[in-house]
Amino acid sequence: VPLAELSLMNKLIHTSLVESDQHVEILQRDPSSPLFSIKTFEELPLKKELLQGVYLMGFNRPSKIQEQALPLMLAYPPQNLIAQSQSGTGKTAAFVLAMLSRANANKKYPQCLCLAPTYELALQIGQVVRTIGKFCTDIKVNYAVRGNRILKGMVLEEQIIIGTPGTTLDWCFKQRILDLTKISLFVLDEADIMIDTQGLSCQSTRIHRALPKSCQVLLFSATFKEPVRAFAERIIPDPIVIKLREEELTLGNIRQYFMVCQNSEEQYKALCNLYGSFTIGQVMIFCQTRRLADWLSGQMSRDGHQVATLTAELTVVQRASVIQRFREGKEKVLIATNVCARGIDVQQVTTVVNFGLPRGQDGEPDFETYLHRIGRAGRFGHRGIAFSMVENETVELVHKIEEHFQTTIKQLNPYDMDELEKLAA
Repeated sequence: VPLAELSLMNKLIHTSLVESDQHVEILQRDPSSPLFSIKTFEELPLKKELLQGVYLMGFNRPSKIQEQALPLMLAYPPQNLIAQSQSGTGKTAAFVLAMLSRANANKKYPQCLCLAPTYELALQIGQVVRTIGKFCTDIKVNYAVRGNRILKGMVLEEQIIIGTPGTTLDWCFKQRILDLTKISLFVLDEADIMIDTQGLSCQSTRIHRALPKSCQVLLFSATFKEPVRAFAERIIPDPIVIKLREEELTLGNIRQYFMVCQNSEEQYKALCNLYGSFTIGQVMIFCQTRRLADWLSGQMSRDGHQVATLTAELTVVQRASVIQRFREGKEKVLIATNVCARGIDVQQVTTVVNFGLPRGQDGEPDFETYLHRIGRAGRFGHRGIAFSMVENETVELVHKIEEHFQTTIKQLNPYDMDELEKLAA
């Protein structure tokens, strides 16, 4: 799945903050500059209308990244900032609060500019602006995105512009309707995706060069690897950097088992036996192909299970809807191809089933996909359990996975109900 699609999917499904124990690191430019964090939104210099909007979003208290970033973003004099944090940790709400705080409703021209890598991500950021800014009725938003045609000679009166780099460049230099010299806050969202997408980083850099030196720059990225760091240095000289230490996927809190079956029908019987032995809350079942996922979904639905299916031919919005329904417990089983193996966090999932092991084109185990698949059962420090249904000829793949991860995957007899019940206990 392209990174931009994954990012949009996470923005769509994270209506509340992901609870994270990840450590926040601050790399400070000026050691004498006072840094402080906040524990409540009331501690921030926010208008009451913005506080109402924050609570409307369902945020009762700041996330880890917001605790550290918001005081810096809202400080006077304005501070340039790079914030690295995973999806769902409140990045979008944080920079939206900054834009709504900096925008002066009495000035009828663009003052805040936010760039996102795709049309869909730009619209989703706009949705957050509309929700948090619901009670700031004098602050308006416009979109520099494909399809939003601006007539020649038109004057932009909206204080906040959200756009993609290509269309924003046109507005600035071809149509000359967006005056970058009046922008006081520039936000660059999903910088890692910008770098990964041809042309976007050059366009963003060109826009940045036309901004006044006094303009505050906020750069957000899910990663802070070397390409992001180099790009950030081109955009922002000597910024303050806030990082969430990347969460390492670990197998330590996930019990792993495998069952040997002759074919997909036997794998399905084994799955039914598991269901009969365990009190399974919500389970994710991974299949290697869409065809297998559709077959399994049909079998389970016929047997009366509430099943959702997540495959690559769905649109991002459709995928987000499926995941949201699953998170809300409307379906207890989510059957997915590898489209859902990473980046999707559903805290209620404690059980993952591999309906066949993930393999590369060479037939060897896909170790990274295996890790991300079963990692869905061990999010946020929870204990989880993973079952792999394998055929006789693929048992050796199990041993290769054990060797690669220096872990133990215990064999179970799928028809030994006593053993399964002991395991469930």
